[in-house]
Amino acid sequence: MSITVVSNSHFPTKKIGKILSLSIFMCAIFMLPASAQEKEKLWRTLTVTGRGVETISTTLSQVSLGVEIQGKTAEDVQKEAARKSSAVVALLKKRNVQKLTTTGIRLNPVYSYSNNVQRITGYAASNTVSFRMPTDKAGTLLDDAVKAGATQINGVSFIASDEAIASAQKQALKKATQDAQNQAEAVLSSLGLQQKEIVSIQINGATPPPPPMLYRAEAKLTTVNASTPIVAGEEEVQASVTLQISY
Repeated sequence: MSITVVSNSHFPTKKIGKILSLSIFMCAIFMLPASAQEKEKLWRTLTVTGRGVETISTTLSQVSLGVEIQGKTAEDVQKEAARKSSAVVALLKKRNVQKLTTTGIRLNPVYSYSNNVQRITGYAASNTVSFRMPTDKAGTLLDDAVKAGATQINGVSFIASDEAIASAQKQALKKATQDAQNQAEAVLSSLGLQQKEIVSIQINGATPPPPPMLYRAEAKLTTVNASTPIVAGEEEVQASVTLQISY
């Protein structure tokens, strides 16, 4: 756009300056609406956070167990720990447990103290593994593992399958999104306002809580007179979604 100023003796220069200033101001006004609309969209927004919870059954047990042997020489205890650990692992493989993994191999000296003198009296070796299996079969398997040579149950936690967790996460997110929309609708309708569009979406998370532990401390097992009862429960998958909505 161009502006031409024509000198005229009957048209004072001061008036020309005023008209020129007014023309530039009007041009600026006509160029602002798009930017002003964007600013108004940001100013007139409502931010709401919705939450969703989906409850699922814990059908699997995550187990950590091991073998510990003590003796006079390092070689003897290591061989015996390896022998019993191999028997336990063979049993677990035979039962088709999932995600079987060795989680620790240790060989440590055992000390005694007498008259402020420390001396080695023997050695202790331990091998530990972790695995996952259906909870309804875990009790019997633990008993059989002890018979095969396991001397420790370090922990048992209850979890849902990966497929169940993934499905629950989607449902929790849907519930969280709907909860956020319901909140926005309640607020805006009470003020006589109407929702226009969703400006931004933020997913804050959709994860299950840490699984509860059945055994938290190390437990040494020697004899088993009856099948160990193990009863699982449920866990919650929680999700949070934040919406920014213009009105």
